[in-house]
Amino acid sequence: MDLTQGTQKEKNARAKKMMLWFGIISLLMGFAGWTSAFIVSSVREDWLTDFQLPTAFFYSTAVIILSSFSYILAKSAVRKNEQKTAANWLIATLILGIVFIALQFMGFSEIIAQGYYFTGPTSNITMSYIFLIAAVHVLHVVAGIISLLVVLVSQLQRKYTPDNLLGMELGATFWHFLDLLWVYLMLFFYFF
Repeated sequence: MDLTQGTQKEKNARAKKMMLWFGIISLLMGFAGWTSAFIVSSVREDWLTDFQLPTAFFYSTAVIILSSFSYILAKSAVRKNEQKTAANWLIATLILGIVFIALQFMGFSEIIAQGYYFTGPTSNITMSYIFLIAAVHVLHVVAGIISLLVVLVSQLQRKYTPDNLLGMELGATFWHFLDLLWVYLMLFFYFF
């Protein structure tokens, strides 16, 4: 495929998608580094082996998966030129994203209630990793919510049509990445 071919609109879309994927790959590398450090550190004598993940983290996993489905339904509605339905699905995605973050903080509270802290004399290296990785993911979900708000405003202004979905596609790709990343992190924490 010759990337120099096509209309200016097609080249612009390819460039934006490529930049998004470069960003996603760099984020993946960061999380791969943290999970690798988690594995390497697990041989330490002070490593916790009997820690249970907070139940709020499991609920938040279900919520973020549902939010990906609602984003898919929003894109599908635009393809069918059902603009109001698309906006409603984007609002649902936004609400689910906010619920995800709230559940994450509830999970952090559960960890603290068990007597584990991120830093300080009562901190533990295991919990510091879990706090760090989950908190950085939450920050990326905040970025996802910001991009979702941009998509929602654009949708309310009727900028997306069945022939013009680039902004929504970019936002959805990032959102789905955040979803899959959290599922990976939960499986990693649960099985490792």
